[in-house]
Amino acid sequence: MPPMNYLAHIFLSGSNRQVQVGNFAGDFVKGRGFELYPADIRRGILLHREIDHFTDSHPIFLETLELLKPVFNRYSGIMADMYFDYFLASDFRKYNPECNLRLFSYNFYLSALLNYRYLPDRVKGFIFHFIGTNRLLQYSKIEGLQTSLTIMSHYKSAAIKPQIGISFLQENEAALRTLFENFMPEAIVRFKQ
Repeated sequence: MPPMNYLAHIFLSGSNRQVQVGNFAGDFVKGRGFELYPADIRRGILLHREIDHFTDSHPIFLETLELLKPVFNRYSGIMADMYFDYFLASDFRKYNPECNLRLFSYNFYLSALLNYRYLPDRVKGFIFHFIGTNRLLQYSKIEGLQTSLTIMSHYKSAAIKPQIGISFLQENEAALRTLFENFMPEAIVRFKQ
């Protein structure tokens, strides 16, 4: 179960449940596999790809990667995604004044369950753990981020060191948060439906 920047992807999906689910599962649908899904799930998968392309080529995200590379090397992108989800979660009302993170999270979990049959098998393999541990809400706390990094170190790569990730965040939080705060409004204007 690789918990990367799920919160940002879901948040930028708007309120359509199937678009949210498609965007959430986008990393697990390769190539033209999206064509096998219902229209709104397809839209979500394609939106996921658009968001990734926008993010990966954005000057602020590239600057974030440069800050992370000396410590995280090829895992800098993963760490940036995780940090950005933490910043979004920890200041969620700023970006979504009409709904708190707890309600937003529960609403998405309902979306995932209602559309369970459309989830890729790999997502079905972790979705109940994801919901049961309330991963989206947990992103808002340092301890929750550390848990996500620990999960990732087990399932993605042992090279990801949770304690180093948390220490780096604590030492560089002001600079990283400023980068996020400059990036996120542009992403919202571009994608939020």
